Amino acid sequence: MFTAGAHFGLGRSRRHPTVSPYIFGTKNTTDIFDLEKTADILEKTKAIIVSLAKESKTVLFIGGKKEASIAVKNAAMSINMPYVDGRWIGGTLSNFGQIRKRVDRYEKLIADKEKGELVKYTKRERMLIDKEIASLEKMFYGIVGLKKIPEAVFIIDPRREKNAVKEAQDMGVTVIALAGSDCNISEVKYPIVGNDASKASIQFFLGEIVKAYQAGKVK
Repeated sequence: MFTAGAHFGLGRSRRHPTVSPYIFGTKNTTDIFDLEKTADILEKTKAIIVSLAKESKTVLFIGGKKEASIAVKNAAMSINMPYVDGRWIGGTLSNFGQIRKRVDRYEKLIADKEKGELVKYTKRERMLIDKEIASLEKMFYGIVGLKKIPEAVFIIDPRREKNAVKEAQDMGVTVIALAGSDCNISEVKYPIVGNDASKASIQFFLGEIVKAYQAGKVK
């Protein structure tokens, strides 16, 4: 964790009070996490992930900021889980039925295109369909495999993804998150308090979650 820079928080002035028990100290106005405490909560969280995997439960990975998006996508795909690596689309959980209809529309258009069934349309109509496919793909590609509301979400930076957190809470979905020093961790059922702003730290924690899920599947 130290090598990945997981101990770095943000400036002390940005610290959320709920994170204070996990702060070791401050260096040059930057909060430093107590990695012993972080390691402890990480192990407890991994146990939760293992239990979810043992029951083949779905975990939706969420992280749209640039430092997280690629890592979130790769981590989720490595264990065949759905993901959101861009802007959170309102209603993804709270209005899942309507969102699923749009995903189904995307899948149908792709299938029709692959089977050559779009040739019956004019060139202009095909161009408009291609634009629709591109738009739907950008929004929903990561959740094509999400056929029902997930049992849990794993979120990078719950402060940034507050809308996803709120929807998950409203729908009774377990919220697990990597939370930086500016996050209100009282809103997260299983917060992992650490650096949620650097690629190396994000990749480290995602890697640990992935390994835990894989271990649970084996068991």
